[in-house]
Parts: sequence; structure tokens; C-alpha cells
Amino acid sequence: MRPGDILVCATTTPVWAPLFSIAGGVVTETGGALSSLATVARERGIPTVVSVRDATARIRDGQLVTVDGDTGVVSLEARPRRE
Repeated sequence: MRPGDILVCATTTPVWAPLFSIAGGVVTETGGALSSLATVARERGIPTVVSVRDATARIRDGQLVTVDGDTGVVSLEARPRRE
């Protein structure tokens, strides 16, 4: 993971906290407003959307992802970027 990348995962635990310091945003398939992830994200100002069904299957590595934590919207570019 590189600084500014969006972390997309099924779930997180407090062990994942070091990744939050470089993440540009986080999308998880589980969790809620009072989860550990949501609390840490708010404290650090990281845009985060939790409980996104099938996020790990629908979001591809390299795909441009925009995470709006205020509205709970995750937007995807149609095709993954090539580097």
C-alpha cells in the first residue's frame, strides 16, 4: 500500500491502524458507525465508508476510487488505471 491509496477490505481490527496513517480512504464490507475503524477514521480525518456489500469483489486493484465519508458514497471509475 502506498500513501494515498484507498484501503478496501472485508473487515479491519485495531492491528490495521498503522495502514490508516497512509490511507487516502477506507472501504470495508463490515462495520458500523461505532466500530473501531470508524472511530479511528474520524479522529484522523480519513474518508471511510463501512458496510459496503461485496466491496472486495467489486473494487479492483488500480481502479480509481473516490470515498465520501460524509455521504457514505463510494464512486468507481469504469476501468482500472494502468501504471
